[in-house]
Amino acid sequence: MRRSFMILILAATLAAGGCSLPPARIQKAEAVVTLTVDRQDTCDPSDSSHCATPSPLIDAALEADAASTDTKPVHVATLLEDGETAMAARINLIRAARKSIDVQTYIWEQDDAGKLVLDELIRAARRGVHVRILADQLFSFRDPGLLAALARASDRMAIRLYNPTFHSARTPPLEFAAGVLCCFYKFNQRMHNKLLVVDDLIGITGGRNYEDRYFDWDATFDYIDRDVMVGGPAAQQMGASFEQFWTHKRSAPLTHLRDVNRELLADTDDPRHWNPPRYEQPERVAQMIADATDPAWIDEHLMRNSLRMNRVEYLSDLPGKTDEPKRREVRALTRHIIGLLRNAKSEIVLQTPYLVMSKPAQKIFSGLRLRPDPPRVVVSTNSLASTDAFAVYALSYKHRKRYLTDYGFEIYELKPHPFNADPDALESNTSVATPSLEGSIAGSPADGGRAGGRGRRSGRGAGPDSSGPPSESSSFLGIGSRASRGARNRPAPLLTAGVRFGLHAKSIVVDDTFAMVGTHNFDPRSDHYNTESGVIVYDKRFADRLRDSIMQDTEPGNAWVIAPRQKTIPVLSSINEFVGDVSERLPFFDLWPFRYATSYDLKPGCIPMRWTDPRFFECYEAKGDFPEVDVSLKLIYTRMITAFGSSAAGIL
Repeated sequence: MRRSFMILILAATLAAGGCSLPPARIQKAEAVVTLTVDRQDTCDPSDSSHCATPSPLIDAALEADAASTDTKPVHVATLLEDGETAMAARINLIRAARKSIDVQTYIWEQDDAGKLVLDELIRAARRGVHVRILADQLFSFRDPGLLAALARASDRMAIRLYNPTFHSARTPPLEFAAGVLCCFYKFNQRMHNKLLVVDDLIGITGGRNYEDRYFDWDATFDYIDRDVMVGGPAAQQMGASFEQFWTHKRSAPLTHLRDVNRELLADTDDPRHWNPPRYEQPERVAQMIADATDPAWIDEHLMRNSLRMNRVEYLSDLPGKTDEPKRREVRALTRHIIGLLRNAKSEIVLQTPYLVMSKPAQKIFSGLRLRPDPPRVVVSTNSLASTDAFAVYALSYKHRKRYLTDYGFEIYELKPHPFNADPDALESNTSVATPSLEGSIAGSPADGGRAGGRGRRSGRGAGPDSSGPPSESSSFLGIGSRASRGARNRPAPLLTAGVRFGLHAKSIVVDDTFAMVGTHNFDPRSDHYNTESGVIVYDKRFADRLRDSIMQDTEPGNAWVIAPRQKTIPVLSSINEFVGDVSERLPFFDLWPFRYATSYDLKPGCIPMRWTDPRFFECYEAKGDFPEVDVSLKLIYTRMITAFGSSAAGIL
């Protein structure tokens, strides 16, 4: 009876929400917006304080664009390694915009970071800039009342939501379940792109969404992430890509959404206009704005870290990726990444939050490993202690032996409290406890600084045991739990307290000659479901700086090394390895608890070395499979996903 009742409820949900709005109702909502939209123009030529402000970032992009020719483009590129410079760059560019701003994102939360950027965009629109915001529906705004107000915030600002579930801005759990049952492929295809383009002249892309934790502002969990800012002809490619998504049939105007439409028609005389938001930490926001508008600060933290170069490409998958999966252009970025990997000669340095290889990637790395002189492959990824996508981590944990022996990976898993973490976040949150399951370029590798200039992490050593140079989850399980922020979406509880850091950067460097920074997680979901985007830079200096940035995250103070268990009792160790091999290859019932590999930490007085070094076990101490993780239901759940979730790898 209960099952039948649930089926009836889901059927009723489909019937009630599955139809689009009639044209007459859309026209009424559009008429309301036309009559009530804010039409003020704050840019008075006699008072330039409310108009576009000068920006050295814009000036550098203009200079690069002017110097470009059809055969020899000129670009200026800057790695944005820390949250402070990433937010400051965005605010500076928004305030300097003269004609247009296009913003594309996967997540937009209404916390301090989300409110600040939204307020800056509305201010830009009210001084005459045409602003367009395209956000994935599942994870952005989720408040029909807010969106109804934003629809009337300025006559020069437009917002659309990509691939809305049942033509609504908000997706309650029941509608989520109905979406999975009725139209799995369409529902599961999300827009994972992140992009900000100003005047088709300069743009920012990378891993960051609009939420506190992407800018080092969260009190308990922050992401180590990365963007790249590019000025020059590649910005026109960014603008063209945005236009493809904006005009696609899956991008819905606000008046076409059932719940937002209802809000607009409920009060046709609603006089509400956008007012300056209230922030949780207004002093922090004020300081950020001060830095972003200070030419000296911008010069020191951004301009000095910029590089002038020639060849830069912006690539993006096409919208509606699952509609025509066999069309070559649909998976443009994925195909290009595969080509870069296939042609590697000496080294691949990869950084990804989720180490779950797609079948094409597995084939590429297997082929590279079989070469007479295979390239070195370094992988920086999350540990269970640092990730908020534990189900995805479980699949990485399951296939550790394959990654080490078949592909020759050197795997480094991020510690939750790395030595190169944001000192400001740590100082301001020293008493924060770990949530329970229930409740440049200026720096250099030699001095511990990040050659890419990661501001919040530069200029510091990797920690006392180093001797050398969170939320978005692309998982389908993460989709289902994100809106409620329930226990299943929280990171695993730790034995240690303090602000936790998780890896979210997605980057790759091949042979120290070219590099990619973008949104692609190098996993099956990025290959087949989500649309992805990224910038590929063909410049050795840029590649070196990005490589140094990733390699800093692999240092002993920041990451554990994954390596085979030491064979202390030869016969028993061999039997254990054999049983583990058989268990790993089973799509279900992979219950063998003694895995081939585990986590290691460097012993005091030793120097870092690869796990293949004969002296490895002399200098590294085993820390267990899940170091710093408190034994909990989440750990058990991770074991269960490892046992039963292999067949779901593509969705995870």
